[in-house]
Amino acid sequence: MKQPNPNKNLNKLIIVAALGYFVDIYDLLLFGVERFDSLNEILPEQYPGISDSVKKTLNLIYGKLLLNWQMAGMLFGGIFWGILGDKKGRLSVLFGSILVYSIANILNGMVHSTNAYMVLRFVSGFGLAGELGAGITLVSESMSKEKRGYGTMIVATVGVFGAVVAGFMGEVITNWRNSFFLGGGMGLALLVLRIGVFESGMFAAIKAESNVKKGNILQLFSSQKSIVKYLCIIFVTVPVWYVMGTLVLFSPELSEMMGLPEKSISAGRAIMFAYAGITVGDIASGLISQWLRSRKKALALFLSLTTLGTVLYFLYGGTSVFVFYTIVTFIGFATGYWAVFISTASELFGTNIRATATTTAPNFVRASTILISLLLNLVISVFAVDKLLATKITGCIIIGIGFVALYFLEETFAKDLNYVEE
Repeated sequence: MKQPNPNKNLNKLIIVAALGYFVDIYDLLLFGVERFDSLNEILPEQYPGISDSVKKTLNLIYGKLLLNWQMAGMLFGGIFWGILGDKKGRLSVLFGSILVYSIANILNGMVHSTNAYMVLRFVSGFGLAGELGAGITLVSESMSKEKRGYGTMIVATVGVFGAVVAGFMGEVITNWRNSFFLGGGMGLALLVLRIGVFESGMFAAIKAESNVKKGNILQLFSSQKSIVKYLCIIFVTVPVWYVMGTLVLFSPELSEMMGLPEKSISAGRAIMFAYAGITVGDIASGLISQWLRSRKKALALFLSLTTLGTVLYFLYGGTSVFVFYTIVTFIGFATGYWAVFISTASELFGTNIRATATTTAPNFVRASTILISLLLNLVISVFAVDKLLATKITGCIIIGIGFVALYFLEETFAKDLNYVEE
């Protein structure tokens, strides 16, 4: 009998995980790309006779609300899919999550009210939450400890390029509904490619062991050491979503506050340039972490670059449209340490809780958009400052917490993953 080629199986696994994250990011950022057009069509239907100025205000208000609903879905979905991945296997998450968010995005292309929009962004976020963690967990457990960083780098790099495509398609596809149909269709097509992917050997080895607790999320908080590890890897990466969920997603409004002409900056174009930078940044951060043989040093370098990019954004972003997009591209590159972040998250915990940790951590980071929004509003009310200054203060707080978390973070390069958490 012909034996399966392990290298061929591993290559397929990496490709499947990478394409899954590609569709994940495409659908995740699709709302940001189509926010203006979709709400500009739906709001007059919901509020007949509203003026352009009121529509503009409502577009921003509902934009934030819909983003928060999507991120809330990712928060709950991260917990659900993470636990399922440790209890039933990584493959169950890869198939289930993509089915949920693909159907939700197709239905999202049919909405005619903000209430339906909110529900479907929640469901879509819930489904999206499982993709990255399950894929990275499978790749990490299937590769050697010295080379697994390259695998996660490939997955993250291909994945974030989905945002570049989302931004590009937002410019090409004139009807926003077709963009959602395309995203859902790509997800359903990917289901076929996943047939024949093998389960993680590490998980298979502990699956039948009844004495090993699997998927118990409370184990992440069972000791001070576990709590510190988990919170540190989350908070060191929250600045990524301060940049993407605030500076880039709401770049049309912020650029106008900084002096650029109204409507000179497109959210879809800003997302496209930012994620083009992230694509290169993910490759660079992944390679640097391998060359330095240190996840922590790579994180320190790119968090520092993120700080520099944020400063440049506020100092020179209002100079011209060209300068704004150039800075957005650089700040995207600087936040391209997502590949190293997700590698570290998968390496911090044992096999019986790894999928839970690796799936929930990125979704808690993404869901931090809600807390960042609340913090921004708190800064505005407490310090009685305008939104632009409040955004700067919020950034200082978020990035400062990131450096503190980095200091206490454990180094995980070349760590043996074949163990369980007691």
